[in-house]
Amino acid sequence: MRIVNQLWFVSTHPLKRDDKLRAVLGYLRWLVGIRLLGGEHVYEWVNGSRLLVRQGEAISANVYTGIEEFADMGYLLHVLRKDDLFVDVGANAGAYTVLACAAVGARGHAFEPVPATYQRLLQNLHLNHLEGWVVGHNIGLGSAPGRAAFTTAQGSTNHVLAVGEPSALAIEVEMSTLDHALAEEAPSVLKIDVEGYETPVLQGAGETLKKKSLHSVILELDGSGSRYGYREDSALALMQDHGFRPYTYEPLTRTLIPLHGKHSRSRNTLFIRGVGEVAERLRAAPPVTIQGRRF
Repeated sequence: MRIVNQLWFVSTHPLKRDDKLRAVLGYLRWLVGIRLLGGEHVYEWVNGSRLLVRQGEAISANVYTGIEEFADMGYLLHVLRKDDLFVDVGANAGAYTVLACAAVGARGHAFEPVPATYQRLLQNLHLNHLEGWVVGHNIGLGSAPGRAAFTTAQGSTNHVLAVGEPSALAIEVEMSTLDHALAEEAPSVLKIDVEGYETPVLQGAGETLKKKSLHSVILELDGSGSRYGYREDSALALMQDHGFRPYTYEPLTRTLIPLHGKHSRSRNTLFIRGVGEVAERLRAAPPVTIQGRRF
């Protein structure tokens, strides 16, 4: 079933859907190749950036699709500029950070609480010579400093352990707030993907969200917050209180599409403040070519 789902995803991906047969054959070649070779492999990616990939890692979808989350990753490629500051909360192995900081040239802060996954993040930073340009943080973020238990055996969906959730293989991790971590920084774009713990992260980011430099937040809102008793309405209201409005982005036409709430067909929702200036940034961005498609 997993392979069937991946075949559907590849064949309907915006960079692939004009030639579905070629997309499917390319995915199958990649799947057979990585299984035969085993181990881990370096893949050339966007604008000379590189990814270190193992079989079964979520980051590998960027190899056979070009960029996995086309709308949000395409937005980063168009909206960011060299020396902007990109903040990746829930960085996992670092695909978004590599795209923003190696492919575009932005500075970065990347937060990944699970130690084994953090090591994968550091490997991808090293592979792209991003030491000194991206600050890695092996901590979790929430509404206040302290400690919290995290799952460790769920790959890209590891998360803060909920009350009553089985705790086998869980580890305790230091927690901080985004306001503390970025006290002296002026971020341009935040990406927050913490498997349902987005509301506490936002609660600990009140001063960060006020900063005039910040124009965009890519926020995961997929219903996972219910495991902690959080309603997504509160996250939406908090973003609107800080002047952000929800959008989705079409990279092929560079079009911003306003939404009336969270994105109903995506895990992520893009929030923008100062849409006129952002739209001009998007129009003025140099084109990028990925797997033969220029946009």
